[in-house]
Formats: sequence, structure tokens, C-alpha cells
Amino acid sequence: MQRREFIGLIGGAVVWPLTTSAQTSKTYRLGTLTPGPPIVSTADRGAILFNALAKRGYVLGQNLIHEARGASGKIDLVPQLAQQLKSANVDVVVTISYPAAAAAKATGVATVIASGSGDPVATRLVESLARPGGNVTGIADDASMLSTKRLSLLAAALPKLRRVAMLWNKDDLGMSLRYAASAKAADGVGITVQPLGVREPDDFNGAFAAMTRDPPDAIMMVSDSLTLLNRKRVIEYAAEHRLPAVYEADSIVRDGGLMSYGADEQESFDRAAAIVELILKGAKPADLPVEQPTLYRFVINLKTAKSIGLEIPATVLALADEVIE
Repeated sequence: MQRREFIGLIGGAVVWPLTTSAQTSKTYRLGTLTPGPPIVSTADRGAILFNALAKRGYVLGQNLIHEARGASGKIDLVPQLAQQLKSANVDVVVTISYPAAAAAKATGVATVIASGSGDPVATRLVESLARPGGNVTGIADDASMLSTKRLSLLAAALPKLRRVAMLWNKDDLGMSLRYAASAKAADGVGITVQPLGVREPDDFNGAFAAMTRDPPDAIMMVSDSLTLLNRKRVIEYAAEHRLPAVYEADSIVRDGGLMSYGADEQESFDRAAAIVELILKGAKPADLPVEQPTLYRFVINLKTAKSIGLEIPATVLALADEVIE
């Protein structure tokens, strides 16, 4: 069943028109860069981005060329891939993750963050949300608010929650700062954190061993390319040990995770397309405020809850935008 609970985070967002005038005769090159698999224009987030661009008059095969680059988990390759995009003379690069945004920034090419950057001010991707001041702008969320919300939803589903294991990529500055914000949020609501930073796939074995020796009440996973590529291992561990877990993206819940709370990807990638359009029309990233999402989705997998023996209270189910049964 589907429900909607729209939670606004207006912040410094600037709302630009969602539709534009007719196609231009000029051909533009759009680069996409991720530390994971390359973005595909016809699937998932890529489909959202390119459909949104098409509605604005920028159509693949007509006046738009897509240069897709993805490191497939080999983070060290990201700077090289960013240089490839610069050499391909792309007009704009759309990024997912802090490493991709940082690498794109270093090339000097106009860069639009679509998701996963962490706090762009704290990581110095931009000077401020209102006036980025360089070649980077885009979409960024409030980690402290989101972490507090995720923990509150987890606690509502698990009233005895006292200790949470947090998994994050220690080599990703954006996600390390997000972990710090999450740990601070946990302390603020009286929850103890079991820190489990990882740097490579083999480190998950150590994280799992630590949880087995000293079991937490639940797991909270910070999303980046490393944790996402290993998400099924986390899901399987949580299922085997009957541990509730909260994630940042609803795609993980569809893979079997228990619950997620995060920015609505449809909105975020549509807004990224709107910012791309402004840049293609001559705007400078330095002058385009970094926007914050206004729509968030709370998704619960009831099948997973039943499999670990967790009864989700009706009051929590009522808050969900989607319940997978």
C-alpha cells in the first residue's frame, strides 16, 4: 500500500521553473560520474534525470550526448574518470557521492551534485549553501535532521532500543561526517553507538564479527558506494541475527532491508536536471544556491519484520509512505 507523508526541508532552496521552452539547436554534452556503476540513462536514477532533461528540451540523440563514467567500486579511479569527462568537453557533470563531486570539482568543470555528497560546506565542496562560490552546486540534505528522524523511527518500532551499530565508509569524508552527525544525533536521544567503520569489502567481516561478539539492538547503515555494493551482506547478517536495521534508500528495503528514510529520488534528480538546465543556459554554479530536498520517503518491509519476529506498531505503519507486504 502507498501513503504520503511530505516533510519539507526548505532551507536555502530556490525553486526554479520545472518546465522550459523549446529545444535548442546546439548539442550539449552531459557527464555523469559515480564511484559505483556508471549511470544508465534508461534505468533507475538515470531514467529520472534524463526524462526530466527531456521535458526541459534536452533529448538524448537529438541535442544531448551522455558521457557516463563509473568506478564500479574502485574509488581510486574516480579522479581519472573525472579527467576523462573534462577531456570529453562535457558542459556539466552530474555526480553521486562525495568522492565523485570532489573529483569533478578538481577539474573545474561545472558540477551538479544529485545525491550522496554529505555536507558540501563541511567538506569544502562549496563556500556556502546560498552562494557556492565555485564550480559546484546541486542537492544536499541535512544529515543531523535525517539521522535524528531515522533513529526516532527505529526507536518507535523498537521501544527497547538502547544501542545501535553504525556502518559507514571511513575513507569517504562526506560519509564520515554523516556518521559523526548520526552519532551526535544518537547521543542526543540517549542511544549508544557501536562504531563500525569500513574501508574495503573484507572489513565487513570484522564488523560482523564485532556485532556477533557484542550484539547491538539494531543497525544503521550510512550509504555510499562501498556500503551499497555490500548491502546484501548487511541485509543477510541482520536477517540471520534477527536485528532490525534502518537504511537511507528505499531500494535497500526492496532488497530485503527492514526500513528506510531518505530524500525522494524523483524530486532530487528532477531538481538536479533543473539546475543542469540553468547552467546550460548560461548560469554559473557559483551563483546557484545548493538546494535541500523537500520530500522524504519512509518505507517499511513488513515481510522482513515478520521474518525477524518484529511486530511493527500500527502507529509506525501509519507513518509509512510505502509498506512492502
